[in-house]
Order: sequence, then structure tokens, then C-alpha cells
Amino acid sequence: MNRARALFFTSVLVACVGCDHASKYAATVLMDPTQTISLASGALRFEVVYNEGAFLGLGVNLPAALRLVMLGAAVPLGLFLVVAWLLRATTVTTAQLAALGLIVGGGLGNWIDRVFHDGRVTDFVSLGLGPLRTGIFNFADVAVLAGMLVLLVGSRSTGSRVSRR
Repeated sequence: MNRARALFFTSVLVACVGCDHASKYAATVLMDPTQTISLASGALRFEVVYNEGAFLGLGVNLPAALRLVMLGAAVPLGLFLVVAWLLRATTVTTAQLAALGLIVGGGLGNWIDRVFHDGRVTDFVSLGLGPLRTGIFNFADVAVLAGMLVLLVGSRSTGSRVSRR
């Protein structure tokens, strides 16, 4: 990977970690932990929770030792492997670089939070319409999801071009 592409990837990654931690800090400093702020007739809610599981609380009921291995060790290993692969890859599009920067940045943001907060991640946003609500999430979760969607859309468009030939 050339320097310009490495700088682009690193910029996306650092921006994700920075925005994630700035938003978590703001949520914990500006909000009372027992408070829920509801906007747009409840479509957007802010409430601080500390999540011991993965995205939207997945795995929260697993034994603590297994969560530690999965979220404390496997996640950084996976992030490291993505970066190592990127450094050796010769054909990575700008969209893929951005997507992987979002995924690695979001994963790193949550992992750092977990390291400094006894295995917990600070979540504070939920969305909903009427009785339908998402779980509570954070900026890092959005970054990972956005990166995955970019990869998925990119692979579908690449796949459709390949299948027509």
C-alpha cells in the first residue's frame, strides 16, 4: 500500500476512534446516568448504559471468561489481521480502504473503551418508531456497520459486473 492510501486509511481509523471517544465522553459528562433524553417524539433517545457484550449487547450472557477472550483478545487480533492484510494487499479500492478504516476504527474504539472500563463499552443512542426500538449503541457501532455496508454494496456491484462478462 502506498503512503497516500495508508494515510487515507489511517485518517479514517483515527477519525472513527476520535469521534467515538469524544461522543462517549460527552455522553457521560453531560448526562445524568439515570436520565433519558428523548427527541423527535421519541424517535431518537440518549441514555447512557454500560454494555458488557458486543454490538447491541450480543453475548452479554456468556461467561465472563469467554467474553474476555472473544472481546478482549479476539477482537484486537482480528483488527491486527485486517491491517496486516491491507499492508500486503495490492488491489484494494478506495471504497474498501474507507470501509476497512471504519470497521477497524470502530472496533478499536470499542476495544479501547472495554480496556479502560472493566470490559464494558459505553453506549448511549437508540432509535425507534412507536413500539419498535433498536438496542442502545454508540458511534463505533455505527462506524463498523457503515463499513460492513460499504463492503457489502461494493462486493455486490463488483460481483454483478463480473457475472455479466
